[in-house]
Amino acid sequence: MSCGCKTSGDSAHSCGPKKTANGCESVNTCGNSYKLSVFDWLSNINNPAPNRCDYVEVRFKNDRKSFYKNVNNVPLHIGSVVTVESSPGHDVGVVSLTGELVKIQMKKKKFSEESVLKIYRQANQKDLEVWQEARKKEDGIKLEARKIAQRLGLEMKVTDVEYQGDASKVTFYYTADNRIDFRQLIKDYAGAFRTKIDMKQIGFRQEAAKVGGIGSCGRELCCSTWLTDFRSVNTNVARYQQLSINPQKLAGQCGKLKCCLNYELDSYLDALSNFPSSSTMLDTEKGRAFCIKIDVFKKKMWFAYVDSSMAWYDFDIDLVKKLISKNKRGEKILPLEELKQPEGPLQTIDLIQENNVDRFEKKNRGPKNRNQNQNQNRPNNNQSNQNQQGPKKNTNRPERQDRPERSERPERSEKPQKQERPQNPNANSNNQPRQQKPQQPKVQLEKVEAAGSDQEKKPQQNPNKKKFKKKFPPKKDNNA
Repeated sequence: MSCGCKTSGDSAHSCGPKKTANGCESVNTCGNSYKLSVFDWLSNINNPAPNRCDYVEVRFKNDRKSFYKNVNNVPLHIGSVVTVESSPGHDVGVVSLTGELVKIQMKKKKFSEESVLKIYRQANQKDLEVWQEARKKEDGIKLEARKIAQRLGLEMKVTDVEYQGDASKVTFYYTADNRIDFRQLIKDYAGAFRTKIDMKQIGFRQEAAKVGGIGSCGRELCCSTWLTDFRSVNTNVARYQQLSINPQKLAGQCGKLKCCLNYELDSYLDALSNFPSSSTMLDTEKGRAFCIKIDVFKKKMWFAYVDSSMAWYDFDIDLVKKLISKNKRGEKILPLEELKQPEGPLQTIDLIQENNVDRFEKKNRGPKNRNQNQNQNRPNNNQSNQNQQGPKKNTNRPERQDRPERSERPERSEKPQKQERPQNPNANSNNQPRQQKPQQPKVQLEKVEAAGSDQEKKPQQNPNKKKFKKKFPPKKDNNA
């Protein structure tokens, strides 16, 4: 049994045993993105019996709604399937709104109570079977109707077909640019479908709302989800928002200007109220300049000379107002080049790393990176050892300028004297810190000798020097 629980306009959803006289259990009265759903904020309030509203709102296919009077006091709720009065016969629809909100909607839409039709009953099983069978024929009839219109050479497009609940009438919705002569078309339709024919012309926006689709924003079309009224959109809306007049970008699925251009129009108009007129002319010492562009977000205006409009100069609107006031007093302002203040380069930060080529590579996980990290940490360990020894760091740095003179004395180092030194290197470092200055030249001298004659010193230094360096640093004989 069809109801109004979170379904599309065709009401093809079946609730089965959950459907009762009170409506479907899964009806969402809180409102959703479906544009035929209504937010009934008085659904939990029981109205007094004398002031009870006897009018209900019933919806049909193709976002069609109408108001009916409950003359038989049938217990109705949102989602109840009812049989209503029609011309001719009867129709089947779904209750979409009840209570005091119906009077507000009737007043808003200027619906007179005298023309309100009545509700017969809740739809029984026979009414629903006839309604379901008629709905299944609509797709085939739509294709056949298009072929008949094409054979007659009519410039029209049959968008949708709607059967009445008792299958006694068929309504054809079509779009056309010009006036269409239906005299022969209705005769062919009546002979082919054997029922009463009704033709209704709709706009291209209504057609897009019935067909549906995905917009350029990636979301479902507003007209097919929640938008119920179609306001006129003209090219001035795009000009106010500083958009390029490109029909391919400004047009929607219907071929007309997008309805979403009206959403932010009020905000742009409020922002533009603080801007000077776009037809402002500035009298400078170099010539007249005109406004060529406006940036609403940055609150800037671009000006260019009338003679040479290739160079543009942007100014804040506060500065432009001051320049306009000077021109009104009859004073000419400085050239635009001198008024323009140089701006520093903007530093952009790539937060999502779109321009980084290596953003998908795994970092700091390979063996090569581990070896590099270990090599980078080694000099830090040496520096920490020097910091622990005390004044070695400060006393050794000034002696780096004597490096070229040390290379001239390669024969001064004597290994036997180094090994005969006492095993307490800290005794001299604590008592005589100044006598440790020549210590670094000795260490660096050994590095130079190692670079010059590696093959000669390796067999001599390997057995003793490695073990000696691990425990005690080499010291210079001060008495030499």
